[in-house]
Amino acid sequence: MLVVFYLFKSLAWIISKLPFYCLYRFSDFLSFLLFYIFRYRKAVVFQNLQNAFPDKDHKEIRKIARKYYRNLADIILEVIKLRSITTDQLLIRFSFENIEIIRHLFSQGKSIIMTLGHCGNWEWMGIALGLITEQKGYAIVKPLSDKRFDKYMTFLRTRLYKDSMIPFKDTFRTLIKNKEHLTINAFAADQTPTKSEINYWGKFLNQETGFFTGIEKIAMSLDMGVVFIDIQRVGRGRYKGIFSLITEQPKAAGEQEIIKKYVSLLEQSINKSPDNWLWSHKRWKHKREDIEQETQAD
Repeated sequence: MLVVFYLFKSLAWIISKLPFYCLYRFSDFLSFLLFYIFRYRKAVVFQNLQNAFPDKDHKEIRKIARKYYRNLADIILEVIKLRSITTDQLLIRFSFENIEIIRHLFSQGKSIIMTLGHCGNWEWMGIALGLITEQKGYAIVKPLSDKRFDKYMTFLRTRLYKDSMIPFKDTFRTLIKNKEHLTINAFAADQTPTKSEINYWGKFLNQETGFFTGIEKIAMSLDMGVVFIDIQRVGRGRYKGIFSLITEQPKAAGEQEIIKKYVSLLEQSINKSPDNWLWSHKRWKHKREDIEQETQAD
């Protein structure tokens, strides 16, 4: 495994030095390998798409899947490109819309929870936003299982923007510690929570889906504004983050109102650009009836 890691790291360094037009030619080749040769999680991707879009025929599903693998290959190489990309290059390729929402919340003395999904290039987004805002930004992250790759990803994520990560298990404690400072804290809340973390079930992409409501609890507890950022592709290797306000007054929000708005905005984003989301993730592996049966058995 050690040899594999250092081979990967050496290849990644070479890839990071490629000019963008070469990077995307290589991405076309990687996309072909992932889709046709390695068939990376292909069954998961097609099943997810078919369940999410029951009105689409096989031809449409295959077209979305093919574009998804192209996007996935782009993201993989764009993340590797963080090893050598410059600040100017990144800010040219990532822009923001409705950022006045962020500035307004800060002017009201409120720190912010920024919710997002795994759409577009979320890795570029966090760094680009941190570079253009005066207030400190953090990404809430779960560590990778392989410590070497986790350390490598941490290096890539913090090369241009230092000290910008909060381990998931330390989230609430760190946010309390930072309470005296205005901060923006990014939560990608669309991943599968553990069974014990699921405390809200709602309809999402035509399926009953469990969600972790930590963003709502934290916002209410610490009186933080909540926004959603829709990351859309506007061209190859070019993205726009569009902000929407979820709530400025979280303590006045009804129960589960914040999480419901987040789910609705995320679903709208995915329906607008179906190939733009992370379809290879096993999002629906937990079923409500199975969890309820396990709970009753206990």
